[in-house]
Order: sequence, then C-alpha cells, then structure tokens
Amino acid sequence: MLFGIAHSAIGWALAVWNEQGLCSVELGDHKEQLTALLKARFPNEAVPPSNGESTKLFSKIIRALENPENRFDYPLLLAGTEFQIQVWQALQSIPPGQTVTYSELANQLGKPNAVRAVANACGANQLAVIVPCHRVVRSDGGLGGYRWGIERKKTLLNREAKLAAIVS
Repeated sequence: MLFGIAHSAIGWALAVWNEQGLCSVELGDHKEQLTALLKARFPNEAVPPSNGESTKLFSKIIRALENPENRFDYPLLLAGTEFQIQVWQALQSIPPGQTVTYSELANQLGKPNAVRAVANACGANQLAVIVPCHRVVRSDGGLGGYRWGIERKKTLLNREAKLAAIVS
C-alpha cells in the first residue's frame, strides 16, 4: 500500500492504493484530519508515502479529482456488499454535469424499493469523486447528504455543470 496527501481544488485529498488498484480517496479540510483517518483505517499496516513511479499515479488521482471530465484509468478496489458494488458501478456511468435521483438509481438497478439502501451505499463510498456519488440527489431536487460535506457536493456539482455547459 502507498498513499499520498495533497491540497486540491476541492480541499485536501488522501489517496491509498496498491498494485491491484485504488483503495480509498478521502476529502477533508485539513491535512491532519486525513493523516489521522489514514492511521485509523490502516492501524496495523505501515503505509508509506508515494515516491518514484507511484508519484505519477498520485498526480493522476489529483488530476481526476480536479478534472472530472477526464476518465481515471486505474483499477478500483471496490470493497463492499454486492449491492453496494452494483450502486458504485452504476454511479460511474453518470456523466459529469448530470445528476440522477436516489429513486432513479434504485429503479435503474431493478430495485425500486431500495432507495434508502442506494443512499446508504452512496454514503459508504470510499472513492470520493472517482466513484461520483455526489451526482445523486433527492427526488425533490435537494442535494441530500454527502460524506465529505454538503458544501463540497454543491461545489462539485456546480463545477461540473459549468464544464458541461462549456462542452455543449
């Protein structure tokens, strides 16, 4: 496992990965907050900072956070229940600048009564922006929740809407 912490356009970012794929991308307001999260999530593992070739990968991760229209092409290690993984895979098909509702996503998965489970899966996502759970909103148009802060969700959606308007 390797990690990197850097300041990005959307706040501080922590990424953890290994040769099999990207394990975690967390966002925060302070570097110290993410350092503590890293130690809590991997308490029995020495996780060294990125260096050499892995620094290039960390740079790609930061670019993906800052430029959501660029496809991130490193394997993702999605660790969750079968349903959570289905939700996270479906999220990856939502283009930047677009949103779906929790109920639309539940219907898309063939489980129209699983709206709350879809919301819980979004909240359990460990790959901020890379698995774009911020693109899911409430049926009434409200933003709903966001693990990394509702203001950050609003910023991400506004940024992506501006990019989509420029592209079209």
